[in-house]
Amino acid sequence: MSLDQLMQVPGALAAFQYDDKGDLQAHQVKEGNELTPQVLDLLAHTCVANMAIATMEARGWEALTGQAGFEPVQGFSLVGLDWSAVVGRNHGVVVKNRDVDYEAAFAALANCGA
Repeated sequence: MSLDQLMQVPGALAAFQYDDKGDLQAHQVKEGNELTPQVLDLLAHTCVANMAIATMEARGWEALTGQAGFEPVQGFSLVGLDWSAVVGRNHGVVVKNRDVDYEAAFAALANCGA
């Protein structure tokens, strides 16, 4: 899956790829919105931090309850007022909330890096 394909997700404003440290590796942004490479780089670092926290919580929940299946964390979404980020496998897509299809976004991301 390429960034071009991620940009086809309903409501997509931007698509981005980042490394395991959160450094932005590649991106595409639709014209006419406020997203810049600097914003996407900060978002990518936020994604790595949140993935680490989610993994820690999943691991703790499994250990505490004995229930399995919370790990590995596959992805997550950060929901904002006007747009949200949907993230998985070192890729993300920023989508307009009014147009978002989370299932389509997660399905597209599942094909990234596969």
